[in-house]
Amino acid sequence: MAEELIVSTTADKETKYNTLLPQIEALVAEEPDMVANLSNIAAALKQTMNFFWVGFYLVKNDQLVLGPFQGPIACTRINFGKGVCGTSWKEKKTILVPDVELFPGHIACNSASKSEIVLPAFKNNEVALVLDVDSDALNDFDQVDQVALEKLMRIIERFVL
Repeated sequence: MAEELIVSTTADKETKYNTLLPQIEALVAEEPDMVANLSNIAAALKQTMNFFWVGFYLVKNDQLVLGPFQGPIACTRINFGKGVCGTSWKEKKTILVPDVELFPGHIACNSASKSEIVLPAFKNNEVALVLDVDSDALNDFDQVDQVALEKLMRIIERFVL
């Protein structure tokens, strides 16, 4: 596949995801390097969905460590159970936050972030990494995002080392 995405900028969110996910799957299918794949996925999500911040945190030695991302600089390390990312890791589930100011223990890596969705990817039934997506608008994520991004996480799990 050429390194070009074909997604209508005027399409609704669900259509964008339905068009984007097969292209991401094709993009990563033949590439064995996890960092290269995560980098392209972050770029594809940022480009297509125009998220404020999108990136990955990798589980390393009892912490989440910043991985490939697109957007402003971010927190480098997050402890287990801390913030939205650490909570997603601890609870092993997607966390959708309409207003980050109302999330107990939210870590403000960037004060412009207003809403967030974090999704885990698993290896051997343990969280190996999380996808963190932030918006600079309140209540910007919904079930359409959750369903589509959970499908993306199943694609990512195929190449997580």
